[in-house]
Amino acid sequence: MMSVNSLMVTSAAIIGSHLATNKALATLPLALQFVAVMLTTIPASMLMGKIGRKLGFLLATAIGLIGGGCGIVGIYLESFSLFCIGTIGTGIYTGFGNYFRFAATEVSPAERKNTAISYVLAGGVLAAVIGPNLANLSKDVFAVTYLGIFVSVVVLYLFNGINFLCMKLPRPAARDFRQNTRSMMQIASQPKFIVAVASAAIGYAVMVLLMTATPLEMTHQHHQFSDVAFVIQWHVLGMFVPSFFTGHLINRFGTARIILCGSGLMLVCILLNFSGSTVWHFWSALLLLGVGWNFMFIGGTSLLTEAYSPEESAKSQALNDFVVFTAAACASFSAGALLHTLGWQLVNYAVVPLIAAALCAHGWLWLNGRRPVTTGR
Repeated sequence: MMSVNSLMVTSAAIIGSHLATNKALATLPLALQFVAVMLTTIPASMLMGKIGRKLGFLLATAIGLIGGGCGIVGIYLESFSLFCIGTIGTGIYTGFGNYFRFAATEVSPAERKNTAISYVLAGGVLAAVIGPNLANLSKDVFAVTYLGIFVSVVVLYLFNGINFLCMKLPRPAARDFRQNTRSMMQIASQPKFIVAVASAAIGYAVMVLLMTATPLEMTHQHHQFSDVAFVIQWHVLGMFVPSFFTGHLINRFGTARIILCGSGLMLVCILLNFSGSTVWHFWSALLLLGVGWNFMFIGGTSLLTEAYSPEESAKSQALNDFVVFTAAACASFSAGALLHTLGWQLVNYAVVPLIAAALCAHGWLWLNGRRPVTTGR
């Protein structure tokens, strides 16, 4: 799944620019992918709560294959709209696939849940190698440029379908969800829940906005496609290599410190983007952006699991991912327009208030934790 996502980040905006008449719509296909992820999160969680993770993941594979086919036809016919439909299919697939990390916590001992989340996301290390390189190697395989990229998407989804068939995941337990559960408002009003969702959502939005705009800015700066693939590859490595030890860092230093460290790394990324436009500036900035996202996303996910009971997991996870990927979709939609109309520097300025909001949220949680409990009359 992550290989397809890194492949899409490398190529979707460039393909969109090639197919779209209005170049301001270049990032629309990737934005639609994030919108599809957003709209899929709640029904996917609820559906898998009834039919189980395995059947849900297999259903997602079928939808992803249809999306991959639409992408192939869209590129072949030079149809921007069909290509957009194809990216929507990959987004629905990802909307289901983002629950891999929660599936891991459900089959792991309680004391290993942070490590389980990290190890699932560590699959992105392979994705960092596979996705951008596959995009670069496959774009000219066929006579129609970029066609091979979406053929690769179909092949990867087929492999994952086989993987799902071999998985052994427990079916959902027979619980009476009307008993011993709080309302969604009660769960969502907890300071810990609010800060967990805010951390993951802001980290994702900042990452998506800068990640989506970077390939277009590199193209505007006349860098080669191979350079774009190189930068995205290292960005994805930055996103997922830390997963081997992020869980251990959370266990040792606490969730709040790790999330705050992630926010700091994103600020350094912005400073690097202001300092130059060589390949090495883009490389170092996106590498740190990836590590910052890893700390904020895994930290937010870890904090979230402390805010609900097993009976409340489906609706809590659904609300979290809906908010997170709504933020990601908005960021992706705005990236192309901001870059096209305002320029690269203002894109970077735009994310500073978001990072400041994440820092303020953690300050509020810290103060809330220190506030003495008082009783009423």
